[in-house]
Amino acid sequence: MPILPPPSHRPVAGATRILSTLLETRTGQLLSESRMWRMETVLKPIMRTHGLPDLDALAGRLVSAKDARLEEDVVNALLNNESSFFRDLQIYDMLYRDILPHIHEQKADRTLRIWSAGCSTGQEAYSIAMQIRKNDDRWRGWRVEILASDISTDAIARAKSGVFSQIDVQRGLAIGDLLKWFEPAGDDWKASDELRRMIDFRTDNLFDPRAPIGAYDLILCRNVLLYFTAERRRRVFDLLARHGHDQSVLVLGAGETVIGQSDDFMSHPQFRGVYAHRPASSTGIGTAIRRAG
Repeated sequence: MPILPPPSHRPVAGATRILSTLLETRTGQLLSESRMWRMETVLKPIMRTHGLPDLDALAGRLVSAKDARLEEDVVNALLNNESSFFRDLQIYDMLYRDILPHIHEQKADRTLRIWSAGCSTGQEAYSIAMQIRKNDDRWRGWRVEILASDISTDAIARAKSGVFSQIDVQRGLAIGDLLKWFEPAGDDWKASDELRRMIDFRTDNLFDPRAPIGAYDLILCRNVLLYFTAERRRRVFDLLARHGHDQSVLVLGAGETVIGQSDDFMSHPQFRGVYAHRPASSTGIGTAIRRAG
């Protein structure tokens, strides 16, 4: 049983509820119990900036005044932007060794389209870009498009800048990749222009999407669905399916699955732990109706 903080430092239930509702309304995410306990800590810088003494005052300001900037600051702070380069290395090994070569063999139009949905501060997209560049010969003459989207304006701004701290680059980035694709920027490291040009970073909401256009060969939506209700997860899978095709590959986080949540995807017949887009002819009338809508 967790030890409660002293009553004077305990977030008031009403304030917590108001802030949680704001996050869910704006992003669809539910705050887990662990993130509830961290709420006051992550919001302290915002309260200090806006001259607010505690969570009650912050919640009161949000309710009494339509302050779009304050709302955005709160939402950005409450979002979980945890990320790292080559996170879950076995996935990247499979992408490099098996999945990307498989897509290369299947595509006749010499176009590779990849979507990193819920990209956070961009490490996933940069990791994929580095993998593609490691095999330049394979992709010579191809048009490679990498879309990376996230609802957090702060996260996308950081991703676009390509600037990462020393701690960031020490988490998963091999020294050879660091020296080849990044350059010192004061105490930080900045991704090369060549790498940054490969990626289109956009702010986007999976429940009100504007960024995705057309179909993608590889879709990564990792550790995003964990924070949604079952109904919202189904809506996200419908969206991902609309932007896939019969040969598309879907990669989810280790704790996420399509089983019981989507008829549009199935376990991939060749690659363990990832999913294949189910052929349109076998997805059933219900799915066809959802897509038509």
